Amino acid sequence: MCGSSRSPSRPRSGPTGIKLANPKPLIVPILRAGLGMLEGMVRLLPSAEVGLLGMQRNEETLVATTYANRLPEDLTDRQVFVLDPMLATGGSMVDAIRFLVDRGARDITAVTLLAAPEGIAYMQEALADVQPAVTLVTGAIDERLNEHGYIVPGLGDAGDRLYGVV
Repeated sequence: MCGSSRSPSRPRSGPTGIKLANPKPLIVPILRAGLGMLEGMVRLLPSAEVGLLGMQRNEETLVATTYANRLPEDLTDRQVFVLDPMLATGGSMVDAIRFLVDRGARDITAVTLLAAPEGIAYMQEALADVQPAVTLVTGAIDERLNEHGYIVPGLGDAGDRLYGVV
């Protein structure tokens, strides 16, 4: 018999695999609505650690306050993913990112499902001095904010929807 049934040999290019980040990436959902995004992010980054940051927006002043912190004290050079489904005014996200930067985080990605142009603009302005720049990943950008600081047309309160309050 002439010939061979063997497939042509492929050039060898060395070992294959993945390199794990050191220190491990940190996923930080902003409570409570950010918890709805946590499972998906953990599936994407199974080796990541999880920290929690509780922030609440005052409905009259639209200013966010921190009420819970379950994060490592030292985030030096950590890659951090901040989860919050809605980026409306941007106040909570900016405060969360500032909190993380103050602890040493230098590679921050904000992940949202829906954003308002006003929130994006506020983030750009308020975080212009953060180096390297914060990355924003969002699923969609809606029209605008209404007079109450809610995204239009929006989805309503993401935390209420997640926990069946609506």
